Amino acid sequence: MRNQRGFTLIELLIVVVIIGILASIAIPKFVNTKEKSYMAQMKSDLRNLATAEEAFFYDSTTYTTNLVLMNNFAASPAVTLTVNEATPKGWSATAVHGQTPRKCYIFSGGAAPVGTATVEGRITCS
Repeated sequence: MRNQRGFTLIELLIVVVIIGILASIAIPKFVNTKEKSYMAQMKSDLRNLATAEEAFFYDSTTYTTNLVLMNNFAASPAVTLTVNEATPKGWSATAVHGQTPRKCYIFSGGAAPVGTATVEGRITCS
């Protein structure tokens, strides 16, 4: 008899099943990680917007809804920022990312709370 070397079909099937089980565990964690990165991007843009609003207020004694008027400020490519309210007493804003249905909110000063934001200056997401 000849000594043949190699894997049997059963051994190969067991390896494929194990790889499938590991993939079924890893893929949901990967999707969750992507969601966290989208949320971090929205929060970062809202923090940068807060800094830009305060710099604008320092120059003109009022806040603005026009993002173009704020020097050196640009949102991330997939994030849409909306300044809901801007008065001399305060402002509020909403951030939306194109890859997630979740939204983040912030308000400052005398502006009305927006979305789930209930504490001034604290970014909340829903």
